[in-house]
Amino acid sequence: MESRLPKYHETFIPILTVLNESGTLHYNELRKRVADKYYQELPKELLEQKTKSGDILILNRIGWAKAYLKQAEMVSQPKRAMVEITDKGQDILEKGSLTLKELLADKDFLKNRKVAEEDQEVNEINENASPQDLIDSGFRLVEAEVKLDLLNKLKVADPFYFEKVVLELLNKMGYGETLETPKSGDGGIDGIINQDKLGLDKIYIQAKRYTDNKVRETEIRNFIGAMSRDTNKGIFVTTSIFDEKALGKARDATQKIITIDGPTLVDLMYKYGVGVQTKNTYDVKRIDEDFFDSD
Repeated sequence: MESRLPKYHETFIPILTVLNESGTLHYNELRKRVADKYYQELPKELLEQKTKSGDILILNRIGWAKAYLKQAEMVSQPKRAMVEITDKGQDILEKGSLTLKELLADKDFLKNRKVAEEDQEVNEINENASPQDLIDSGFRLVEAEVKLDLLNKLKVADPFYFEKVVLELLNKMGYGETLETPKSGDGGIDGIINQDKLGLDKIYIQAKRYTDNKVRETEIRNFIGAMSRDTNKGIFVTTSIFDEKALGKARDATQKIITIDGPTLVDLMYKYGVGVQTKNTYDVKRIDEDFFDSD
């Protein structure tokens, strides 16, 4: 049989096995141990293959497999860059197999990845896909992974720090001068945007860092009460979601209230470069037909 590097999903069980045997490991140490334990017999030229950005290809694939296992809640990251197997992961390990199809259909994976349907399209063999289709699908996968990690970090961030993140985002979006309010006696207002130099036109900001709780109607009502002092514009931001009554209250208010939920928040942060940075850029070149036009 011809030697080849494993596809990323073929490293699911090796990753779970190494974590089960070793306990909590640093992300880089996990990748190294999986490669050493299961793939050290592969030819050197395969093990040294690199991605276009310069990463070792086999370690890159193990890293992506870890990311998918995390979305399916089969592994977790209790601390920054540390990885450990979960009870669910141990159950999978006892079963002894995990296919890509099974993972993509997993309820926790579907819950955590709003683009799961797109992921499935990317990973199925599609003879009709053009190279550009494959590039675009790959970028969607990377973007979705970054956004989900970003949202998870926001959900466990200090609430005061989360308020600063929201203000920085709104500043990057060009709303105007943003001011953080004192932490006591702010009347439920976490920040203020002055849309003019004198502060005559204001937007009040409320930032709620929730892990699972939904924003309720009561919180929107309280925000409206705080706004009524000297403005009719407000932005309510949360890492969670708004329940239907809360959305209705914001929609029907005499004041103009914009609601930004967790998925929308990370979409905006990704777009405006808040909390993320560009790691690699790729140039895709095509033939310049005008250059060869002899007419």
